[in-house]
Amino acid sequence: MIYVLEDDRSIRELLVYALGQGGFAAEGFEKPSQLDKAMKEEMCELLILDIMLPEEDGLHILKRLRRADDTAKLPIILLTAKDTEYDKVIGLDAGADDYVSKPFGMMELVSRVRALLRRTKGDEPEEEEEYSVGDLHLSVRRHIVTAAGREVQLTMREYKLLECMMKNKGVVFTRDSLLSRVWGYEFDGESRTVDVHIRTLRQKLGECEKYIETVRGMGYKVTDQE
Repeated sequence: MIYVLEDDRSIRELLVYALGQGGFAAEGFEKPSQLDKAMKEEMCELLILDIMLPEEDGLHILKRLRRADDTAKLPIILLTAKDTEYDKVIGLDAGADDYVSKPFGMMELVSRVRALLRRTKGDEPEEEEEYSVGDLHLSVRRHIVTAAGREVQLTMREYKLLECMMKNKGVVFTRDSLLSRVWGYEFDGESRTVDVHIRTLRQKLGECEKYIETVRGMGYKVTDQE
């Protein structure tokens, strides 16, 4: 079940219809209080969350969900009418896994939903996998990242980006290749989304951000050369 929290009735109904046509069970809500009640009765697999809402701001809801144990890793796509890089960074830093700016194409949104669910289902490895670069460590099975001895809380996208690069230390990934590997579909347009996620990832890693190197004109890599 996918929940849609959007106060605009026409957009909400269109989203629910498009998700239904894409093979997903979906339910829409106008107010945060309605969503909270539904979540107590049945937890959703993914949430599409608008920012501008009555009762409670969408970013506040996002932070609240990330603090709760049962929704800390819930896949969340942020829906916003704002289209500045700053607003996207704020949403990603608050814990969103992806974002869609209005106006948007329904086929693109359904593709993002499908890709996000695919990345969050059935990905648990059978054996322990540990990767380290200097004092930056990543445990695949435990889904834990530590930087200089401090556990770091990452969104799913940030974690997948770091995992991809740490598994292939020294390999330079273009933005398009990271979009394909991490987002799981051909991303047409905003390749800057990788830059935004890398920026928030570096901020969270603190002094260990030095291990993520920008290769000018190409992309990014993880290296142990300081």
